[in-house]
Amino acid sequence: MQTVNPEVTTEVLQAFADAWNRHDVDALMSFMTADCVFEASAGAEACGTRYVGSAAVRAAFAEVWAVFPDAHWGNARHFVHGDRGVSEWTFTGTRTDGARIEVQGCDLFTFRAGKILLKNSYRKNRPPAAAAPPA
Repeated sequence: MQTVNPEVTTEVLQAFADAWNRHDVDALMSFMTADCVFEASAGAEACGTRYVGSAAVRAAFAEVWAVFPDAHWGNARHFVHGDRGVSEWTFTGTRTDGARIEVQGCDLFTFRAGKILLKNSYRKNRPPAAAAPPA
């Protein structure tokens, strides 16, 4: 009997991006393998901060919305080839201290059995705009 591995498509990556914009961590985790890895765009390690396993990845994903309550990834473009994929996007968000950020970035993905095994994020390093003065 032959096992069929479902493939991740650009439509799947768009649905993953849509879940980010809904701030829906349950939906996001449904795209990930149980032993998933998230390599954040910043951190002390050469790969950024590395989160391993669904519990750690879930917490890291949720932390993004805690820091940027209005986080949004726009202008998404996706590419898939076999077990690898790329999403490019423009991130906008306002930190809880009022500072606003707008940067371009991308995610490099590795897939296994129709799910995301590795989400490796990169984004431009740009200082945030100053918070608006109090009214």
